[in-house]
Amino acid sequence: MNLGAYLERHAQTLVGSFGRIVKQPFATLMIISVIGIALALPLILQVLVQNARQATGNWTDAIDLTLYLNTAASEERARAIAAQLRSRGDIAAVQVITARQALNEFREHSGFGTALDALTDNPLPQVLVVTPTLAASRSDAAQPLQKQLAAIPDVAEVQLDTAWVRRFHAMLDTAHRLVALISGILVAGIVLIIGNTVRLDILNRRNEIEVMKLVGGSDGFARRPFLYSGFLYGLGGGGMALLLAALTTHLLTGSIRHVAELYGSDFGLTGAGWALGGEVLIGAGLLGWLGAWVAATWHIRAIEPS
Repeated sequence: MNLGAYLERHAQTLVGSFGRIVKQPFATLMIISVIGIALALPLILQVLVQNARQATGNWTDAIDLTLYLNTAASEERARAIAAQLRSRGDIAAVQVITARQALNEFREHSGFGTALDALTDNPLPQVLVVTPTLAASRSDAAQPLQKQLAAIPDVAEVQLDTAWVRRFHAMLDTAHRLVALISGILVAGIVLIIGNTVRLDILNRRNEIEVMKLVGGSDGFARRPFLYSGFLYGLGGGGMALLLAALTTHLLTGSIRHVAELYGSDFGLTGAGWALGGEVLIGAGLLGWLGAWVAATWHIRAIEPS
């Protein structure tokens, strides 16, 4: 058999399988919906994890340390320490926030302007925001740098501002593993669902398979239409999952954008994207093929012409 005839035979089988599925629209829609919902849950979780990682992705390499000076330290002393830090090779930038600037900003944004005018002394300290170099921002270098800065005279406290980002990313890693675990469980369920659907289809077409074997048809030949049916079920379920994920993203976009605006960010929720969408469709189709292959191989082998 030449390649053209071989491909034509498979194309005919694919069209025939599609025709049988279309003739049962309600049952087909139920199966595709079940597969789509099972795939949509890990897909939506994965999209949310990706968005959360993207939202904090630019912060992981920007480890800032905030130096709070003693309240007795003057503005001149703060600028002298800043000049000293700028001369270090592991410091990229230093920003000086004087106590006077901090008090003015607090008076402007807090709404306690009248009460603050009654203060005789400024209770706020001088503050230095130190941005280390990329090499000094690594976790194994940031802690020693923090201790060195804390040892500078007139420095009362050194705070590692983005330590929470590391904790957040650790939680995201845990969430990613949880998504992988849920995906594995649901994938097994999808294979069983498609396998059981194909098993019922084989039982309904038992007589046809027996006749096929009587005229010399092989198990592989009898199995072929069921494989394409499983593939189409999986492909349809993958498409349903993408629609559900897109709908969820659309419903959440407005509220998440509103929250981001309250924090002065222009972050917006992004969907699955073409790459992930293609992976979902191909993966769902292959899962359908696998479930159909397992069920068809097992049950067609047991059918013998009587």
